[in-house]
Amino acid sequence: MSGEYLIGAAVARSANVAEVRIGRGVLAEAGALYARHFSGPVVLMADDRGWGAAGPAVEAALAQAGIPARRHVIPATPHPKPTVDLADALRAVLKPGETPIAIGSGVMNDVVKHAAFTSGISYMCVATAASMDGYTSAGAPLSEKGFKKTIPCRPAKVLLADLDVIAAAPPEMTGWGYGDLAGKVPAGGDWIIADALGIEPIDDIAWPMVQGGLEGWLSHPDKIAAGDRDAVEGLFLGLTLVGLAMETHGSSRPASGADHQIAHLWEMDDLHHGGERVSHGACVAVGTMAALRMYDWLLARDLTTLDPARRTADAPSLAAKEAEIRDRFGPGEIADRAIIETRAKHVQGADLQARLTRLRTAWPDLSTRLRARLWTADHMAAHLARAGAPVEASDIGVDPAYLYRTILKARFLRSRYTVLDLLDEVGLLDQAAVAALPKAAQSKVGT
Repeated sequence: MSGEYLIGAAVARSANVAEVRIGRGVLAEAGALYARHFSGPVVLMADDRGWGAAGPAVEAALAQAGIPARRHVIPATPHPKPTVDLADALRAVLKPGETPIAIGSGVMNDVVKHAAFTSGISYMCVATAASMDGYTSAGAPLSEKGFKKTIPCRPAKVLLADLDVIAAAPPEMTGWGYGDLAGKVPAGGDWIIADALGIEPIDDIAWPMVQGGLEGWLSHPDKIAAGDRDAVEGLFLGLTLVGLAMETHGSSRPASGADHQIAHLWEMDDLHHGGERVSHGACVAVGTMAALRMYDWLLARDLTTLDPARRTADAPSLAAKEAEIRDRFGPGEIADRAIIETRAKHVQGADLQARLTRLRTAWPDLSTRLRARLWTADHMAAHLARAGAPVEASDIGVDPAYLYRTILKARFLRSRYTVLDLLDEVGLLDQAAVAALPKAAQSKVGT
């Protein structure tokens, strides 16, 4: 089935998304599209870059349709931060009866999404880049008091994406979108693990929305890097469908696993490289590589030799994990939240032994399922490089020691069960984290 058909079917099921319009030269339809689903005046919210890409055309289309609109454009330099504080500032700008239209990509969409949701109103989004999957997702990944979390929000009621604008976006932004979409490969592996261990079953509707077309969406990295409109359209359709899958499922599980947990830690650290804040998609690309290298290492192990009773006796207690969190994160809000997330998924004693016994029995079938779904790290590295996305941690300014520390901390960030948790529960996380590092650094890094 085509991406357009799948998006149409997903929109038909959605409780919040009324229309997705993707095509070439469709900015001129903004006024008519707005009038079909909203009424009253508009406030156009963008940063300077997003405004330059699509703002005047949207403004003209609204004027032609007789829809009153005003602008609220914020500086694009330095890049706006995806924070609750920025979302609150935009909410304060809204006047009674106005509908916001977000014009831009990741950060602008997410902060307007949160501002609209906390105001109890719907919003429209005009996408300007295929840079991430959040346009149609029912959540806003924002930092609050330094802790990045996905805050439940309604997605845009209407999404408008002009492929001429999308294809003309800076190539690095399209590379970020490719990196974000690439993260669905290890995220799929994480969901397979959670399903096999009886922790979180695979959703038969959301799973194929992401995994069914993933290979095809990622299959033309050279054309994506070159701005080929057909390839970029496929990328954007994939990202849009992923967002709708998250809304369908009710969480970000279809799209987010260990790769995003690693990435979110760098985003929480406000990682900069080359004088610029490192984007979400760039962080996810490198997190994807770390996750796939750990998978490659894990799939070379034979977990049928696992001794569940012995491992259960040796496993750290919840108190020990909380002490590790305090040590690795330091005092404060982030550690407090990490402890809450970790408590939600921690098992010990008979429950842990039963899980490890199930893992040992399931491993032959589970490892076969994982090999069939996952890409090897080398295969993914070649595709990311050809798409213009980061590959190595050094590409975003992360040295091996920092990468290693991030991997060991990442499992504490979410209650979601991933390959990081499996590795931790079988006592192999440290070895797998070392295997995710550049070979020259593996003998130099330790706890």
